[in-house]
Amino acid sequence: MTPLFAPQAYNNAWSNYRLHRACAALDPDELTAPLPSFFGSIIATLNHILIVDLFYVSALEGACVGPAAFVEEVPHPDMSILRAAQRDVDRRLIAVTEDATLSDPARLIQIARDRGVQEERFDRTFLHLIQHQIHHRGQVHALLSMTPVPPPQLDEFYMAWDDDAQRRAPDLTDMGLSDADIWGGR
Repeated sequence: MTPLFAPQAYNNAWSNYRLHRACAALDPDELTAPLPSFFGSIIATLNHILIVDLFYVSALEGACVGPAAFVEEVPHPDMSILRAAQRDVDRRLIAVTEDATLSDPARLIQIARDRGVQEERFDRTFLHLIQHQIHHRGQVHALLSMTPVPPPQLDEFYMAWDDDAQRRAPDLTDMGLSDADIWGGR
């Protein structure tokens, strides 16, 4: 097991938590308002993040569900339902990274594609997923700056420095986590 997979999965969950909390402060019209982005609105972009998480986390867990399982572009137009679904898949990703057998960097993952099954290493698939999420959360972060809700800080996770730890502690507590859960005695 690579020791940074789990902390990256925890960071992913924390970033989604903070971003979703900010977006939950928007009214439904602001969530669905047409904005210049890949997916056209905040809610559509957040749903895309979830759909891709479901696709890759399922593959990392050993299921080969494929893109046909996710045909709706916005399966969760309601922010509270979307938040719950994102929290669930975030916990699944954490569980995968904490399982030494599943998170073996060289383990081959089967990913169902339209043209057949792609085999890819765990480490490459996991890192691709993390990069994808960072990319699209950045888009939502920028879109929030066009609304009355200020974008949340998303880059105070890894440092043990007291200021960073104090800023993230309330969020982690609300998520049922602590730095000790993520880092142990490190």
